Amino acid sequence: MSSGKSEPLKIGIAGLGTVGCGVIKSLRTHGQALTQKCGRELVLAGVSARSRARERGVSLDNVTWYDDARQLAQSNEIDVFVELIGGEEGMALESVKAALSSSRPVVTANKALLARHGTKLAELAEKNGVALNYEAAVAGGIPIVKTLRESLAGNEISRVYGIMNGTCNYILTRMENEGKDFADILADAQKLGYAEADPTADIGGFDTAHKLSILTSLAFGTVIDFDSVYVEGIDRITSADLEAAASLGYRIKLLGVAVKTDTGIEQRVHPTMVPRHSAIAEIHDVFNAVVVEGDFVGELMLMGRGAGEGPTASSVVSDLADLARGGAGPVFGRPAAELLPYRRAGMRAHEGGYYVRLDVPDRPGIMAAITTRMAEYGISLESIMQRAPEGEQGGMHGVSVILITHETTESDMRGALEVIFSDGTASEKPQMIRIERA
Repeated sequence: MSSGKSEPLKIGIAGLGTVGCGVIKSLRTHGQALTQKCGRELVLAGVSARSRARERGVSLDNVTWYDDARQLAQSNEIDVFVELIGGEEGMALESVKAALSSSRPVVTANKALLARHGTKLAELAEKNGVALNYEAAVAGGIPIVKTLRESLAGNEISRVYGIMNGTCNYILTRMENEGKDFADILADAQKLGYAEADPTADIGGFDTAHKLSILTSLAFGTVIDFDSVYVEGIDRITSADLEAAASLGYRIKLLGVAVKTDTGIEQRVHPTMVPRHSAIAEIHDVFNAVVVEGDFVGELMLMGRGAGEGPTASSVVSDLADLARGGAGPVFGRPAAELLPYRRAGMRAHEGGYYVRLDVPDRPGIMAAITTRMAEYGISLESIMQRAPEGEQGGMHGVSVILITHETTESDMRGALEVIFSDGTASEKPQMIRIERA
């Protein structure tokens, strides 16, 4: 490995998909400027991918090819290993471990890998005195990792939240603007390449949960605990919900939220109603935004494109530039051995209340049955609205009842709604969405 700062930083990239090729393009497009900014040249020295024959739109002449990413990770011909393979196990995990064990710094965009193994990998990196950089793993081109790890080091963070999945935000934006239902917009998003053929990770909220678990560790100094994230996706959101939200002065966004409380840390991903006048409500289409609340800085929001070749490659190259300049601090802002155990927050009332949509038969006594069940669970209602399906006047077709609650606990809400559904008051599973007042 090279040690002199004037010598080139020799880079090995495993994974030559959209992001990998984007990194190569960026290194070549901005090569001279990077050399000036870093004090040394950044050179692509080796690559690894599943197929040599695939046309990628970038020249690999004079670049050594490795059929096995683990061999690239351990090669003395590179100074830094860039993992863009993806996935939380298999070759991605093995090659990153191989690089760190060989005292070779790693740059990765792999959120799933970090959400599952981040703490152990941080211990391995720090044991061998090398960096593990991962700006591209969370929110694409938005520099949220560096912001939390470095720029806000002089703050105690109380909350981190945001829109961290462009696919979901795109779907919700179009549903609101066009009045179409989820399935129709999802099909369009797949045709346009905004959603995968199997979109479960995105629309199910798991992609956001991976990112949130990483931000939680950075913000609060705890070990990563992905399994403690409450996850709910957007697949049950309907155009009726978006219309109701608009009439109440809200928009629906899929948010990842991490909050520090007196009893521990709360991590949750779910559709949320946010005030239409709030900054987070103005983030549309494939854009992401992350909000951080610190005791000295106050509220800070970073927004931008959260995925794609350019934004993600930009973050990878940023990490490479940091390595070229030298230095390797703690992976999650404090030494891995000093990360605190994750402690789940105790149950508390949600201050913003809840939106509930119930599809019920249009018959006498329904409203009384609903309010009785809510009262049994100590839930106070702020408002009740009744809506017939468009073009109908109730009757055998039923009606939608929309409830807005005051502050209450989620367990009480779910208990009441389970009883309302099981006793036949609601004809379909109730829809429940948290409301954030600010």
